[in-house]
Amino acid sequence: MNHTQFFSGLILIFTLFSCAPKSAEESSSSEYNMAADTSVFVSSTAAVENKKDTTHKFIRTADLKFKVKSVIRSTYNIEDLTALQGGFVTYTNLKSDIGFTEVKAISADSSLETTHFTVTNEMIIRVPNTRLDTTLKEIAKNIDFLDYRIIKADDVALQIMANKLTQNRSSKNETRITRAIDNRGKKLNETTVAEEILLSKQEQADNARIANLSLQDQLNFSTINITIYQRQTIKRELIANDKNIDEYEPGFGRKIVEALKTGWVILEAIVIFILNLWGIYVLALIGYLLYKIYVIKFGKK
Repeated sequence: MNHTQFFSGLILIFTLFSCAPKSAEESSSSEYNMAADTSVFVSSTAAVENKKDTTHKFIRTADLKFKVKSVIRSTYNIEDLTALQGGFVTYTNLKSDIGFTEVKAISADSSLETTHFTVTNEMIIRVPNTRLDTTLKEIAKNIDFLDYRIIKADDVALQIMANKLTQNRSSKNETRITRAIDNRGKKLNETTVAEEILLSKQEQADNARIANLSLQDQLNFSTINITIYQRQTIKRELIANDKNIDEYEPGFGRKIVEALKTGWVILEAIVIFILNLWGIYVLALIGYLLYKIYVIKFGKK
């Protein structure tokens, strides 16, 4: 019975040590998945049109910035889904931002050029107002990490009404001025001043009409501003070494520094390896203590 209790204790200890890291790993994985799921919620009720609301007229816009796996693939995907939703692309600026470039001689006639760069793209797309919510949800499938999302719904109903009133006033005023010119504008100076006033009123009416057309266009098609980027990429290229043929050979001081760095890396790896075995040391110590207790308790019998 005592032997059974001893071995059961050892099995319990091994089970606890083997399960603890796994539980921590599962917890970490769960938190990561939750963070990943949260990052793709880019839509909002502000992007949904309420057909029952006939009073307000909303101009809806969205601003997104997020990281993707591949900027080029995501760009093509966003352009395709925009066309599929009945929209169009008005601006795209695909480019590579170079972080830094280093050139290292590796032989007498060759050098290795390493370029660190980040691919980005700034896009402006327009989609039907009724398809904004669906478009945002489709775009979200490209997100690897969301920086921010801003969705606005600006009510322009009063602004449209003001422009219409301006048009009506200008039209009535234009009619009265035209009659005045026809009836009393016999003198050249009076006619010229009246014509200038008439032209100003016509311009006001035209500006109000154009403003309303612009607002109506924004009501019909929502604007989405998108900035996407990906993880920094490295490009290596073998180029000719046009410098001194002996440049690639490191000097004595450089060799000493490199040797010290290499030695430190090796020492660091050994220390980390030893520390990674702490669980084994603890188990060995527990096993040794249990063995001593067992010897002391049952050895005399």
